[in-house]
Formats: sequence, structure tokens, C-alpha cells
Amino acid sequence: MKTILASETMEIPEEVTVKVSAKMISVTGPRGTLTRNFKHLNLDFQLQEGGRKLKVDAWFGTRKTMAAIRTAISHVQNLITGVTKGFRYKMRFVYAHFPINASITILRSEKVKDEIVLDGNDIELVSRSAALINQKCHVKNKDIRKFLDGIYVSDKGAIKEE
Repeated sequence: MKTILASETMEIPEEVTVKVSAKMISVTGPRGTLTRNFKHLNLDFQLQEGGRKLKVDAWFGTRKTMAAIRTAISHVQNLITGVTKGFRYKMRFVYAHFPINASITILRSEKVKDEIVLDGNDIELVSRSAALINQKCHVKNKDIRKFLDGIYVSDKGAIKEE
């Protein structure tokens, strides 16, 4: 069954500027600018109330299109969080059998012995980097229940101001 019109709005914080141009959403904040392409989705994006609200519409949408509305709003919220706070992934070295030599040039935490900290504005790039590091250190041909060596994500979220 198709719904004639489904729409959802979201608030935009004061320190953030959002521009919508042909399903390309650009978010500018204190930490920089992030852009996301939504051309593959059959949605309409409109700025309302002087750029303080973003409205997402789907005309004659199916169930997948209705789900895409909330997904698009979540992506824009991640862009806003990225340009205001940023994202941080903390990874820990875990080894029982052999110490792991870190040959990756990323910020290593001085306070904690075996920790890597990944910081950035784009959640997809930061999380993809953490996943690639995890996959690179994966031990093959061993029983994963006993052989837990590797680099794993221990904490993730927005960067907290200290």
C-alpha cells in the first residue's frame, strides 16, 4: 500500500548552517563542512523557518521509502554531530599469546598503554578506519574462542570536551 505523503522534520542547531541543493546536503559548523549525496533516494528536502528546520517528504511512498525518510534524517543528524562535536573511536590491543606490534601511524594514547584513538568529523570514515584496523589484525587459522589476539573497538561516540 502506498502512502500519499509522508514527511518528517528535524531541528537544526544555532551554530550549524545547512544548505540543500538538488538532494546534496551540505552542513557547516565549527569543526568544518561535511556534504552528503541523497540523489539515490526518492525524497524531497526543504529548509523551513529561515534554515532552522529541515523537512523531508516522500510522495506516494512504499514501505522502503518510508524507512528511507528516517534514515536520511539520521544521516543528517550524524553530519551535524560531526561538524559540532566530532567522532572518536578508541581501540585497544588485546593479546594473550604474542605482543602485537602496531605498524599503523595513528594517534596513540599516552595515558593508556595499548590504545589507539581515531578522531574525525565524518562518522563513516572514522568507523571504516576502525574496521579496517580490526580486520588487518585478525588472526587466521586459529580457534577464535581461545585465540583472542587483535585490536578491538573499546569505546566510540562523540568527542567529549575536556
